[in-house]
Amino acid sequence: MYLAALIACGISGILILIRIILGKTTFDRVLAINTLGTIIVIGIALHGFYTGRPEFLDIAIVYALINFIGTVAVLKLFSTGSLGDIKK
Repeated sequence: MYLAALIACGISGILILIRIILGKTTFDRVLAINTLGTIIVIGIALHGFYTGRPEFLDIAIVYALINFIGTVAVLKLFSTGSLGDIKK
């Protein structure tokens, strides 16, 4: 079962890499990179399950949070041109 999940993640990763390369807009590419990050989180969790080390789940959760925050920041930067308003 572990091998089947790993193969599914690998195939999904290859398809996502194709989407990153062939994406029509910047938003498509950024969302594809976010999806690749999600696949990586699943891979980290699978590795932790396979090796019997629950610490990897903590690492996967932290990576998922960083992935989400980074995606939101990059999309805001592309849509508005800045990450925040600095008022003087």
